[in-house]
Amino acid sequence: MSVTASAPRFLLPPDSEIWTSLEVYREHGGYAAAETAIRSIAPAAIADEVKASGLRGRGGAGFATAMKWSFLPKDGSRPRYIACNADESEPGTFKDRQIMERNPHRLLEGLLIAGFASAIDAAYIYVRGEYRTAYDALRRAIADAHAAGLLGKNIFGSGFDFEIHVHRGAGAYICGEETGLMESLEGRKGQPRKRPPFPAISGLWKRPTIINNVETMSHVPGIIANGAAAFRAVGTEKSSGTTIFGISGNVQRPGAYELPLGTPLREIIFEHAGGLLPGRTIKAVIPGGVSMPVLTAEQAMAVTMDHDALQAVGSLLGTGAIIVLDDQQCLVRAAAVIAKFYRVESCGQCTQCREGTGWLHKLLLKVESGAGSGADLEAIEDVARFMEGHTICGLSDAAAWASGWFLRRFRGEFEAHLEGRGCPHDATSFEI
Repeated sequence: MSVTASAPRFLLPPDSEIWTSLEVYREHGGYAAAETAIRSIAPAAIADEVKASGLRGRGGAGFATAMKWSFLPKDGSRPRYIACNADESEPGTFKDRQIMERNPHRLLEGLLIAGFASAIDAAYIYVRGEYRTAYDALRRAIADAHAAGLLGKNIFGSGFDFEIHVHRGAGAYICGEETGLMESLEGRKGQPRKRPPFPAISGLWKRPTIINNVETMSHVPGIIANGAAAFRAVGTEKSSGTTIFGISGNVQRPGAYELPLGTPLREIIFEHAGGLLPGRTIKAVIPGGVSMPVLTAEQAMAVTMDHDALQAVGSLLGTGAIIVLDDQQCLVRAAAVIAKFYRVESCGQCTQCREGTGWLHKLLLKVESGAGSGADLEAIEDVARFMEGHTICGLSDAAAWASGWFLRRFRGEFEAHLEGRGCPHDATSFEI
């Protein structure tokens, strides 16, 4: 029996329902948590409840949400802002899109509560440019919330004023990095900023700023409505609550599944996503978007999807975007496709990233074609080491992890390309 059969949902409406209407959202208890928080809970107590819940960021690093909020200055200086990261450009990731398109008021309510808890004046939601449906849903939800007095001046008669704005990006992966996002919001080229100062001290327009992604903020209403203990009762000790796992690749039912953290990866693949095509077996699994180190089949079948378990096998939870590669896939080709993505998306600010992403792509193309040598495999390792940990943001690290870990964990497949002077798999038509 599945350990998640009766797990609660905190984010997505049941049975593929869509709650974009304010009326429908309120029929299901929407904005009750915000009203309770703003009318009757002290701001510090709201932050304490989020801290007690153990909520960690759902965007990549898994940083404690309440701790991030606590970094804001205590001097009461205004204005201060929330930058909500809805860029969601990590390949394989589509969870925030589900929330924005199916339950946008959930995000708005989370931002409203977080804004009250931290004396925030306004939130800016930075939406991936390709997400037109999500953008339109948010715009309508904000307009409806304004008309109902849930945003704007004197919310719930409390004297608290709060605004939410939506900004569309233009399709740049680097703007998913929090400081690149702020640069873009301010009207400049989306390039990461050097730190310090950190956003909590000097963020948007040099004012104190909280940065969290869509899913993280969307958990806040449930924590306030049900209590921290109810949230902690789901998941694991250090990875509490549910998350939306997006699964794609060689599975029969790709999609988004809201499940507890700590759910076995095997269960997600074979029970929720329907397993592989008949006669196929797993060769590799990327557990959290292409930035995260790839797992072997043996690792994937034994690991649970939470921060500690994935770190123990040398990977990370990331965005929870699971990509399954079966025994018909060429992993050298997969690594080259990912390397091409990073080569194109590097902003070019740091030498290690600008040059390293290009070198990795070229070397992987050479190996995949059969023209490579053992020296090229050593060069991939060397370039990856040169890139990791030496740049302003994490894009260089992600590119190095992707190429480096494909080689380390599947070296035999790389060597087979060298020995056979070409790819042993059937040729495919997509460009690398």
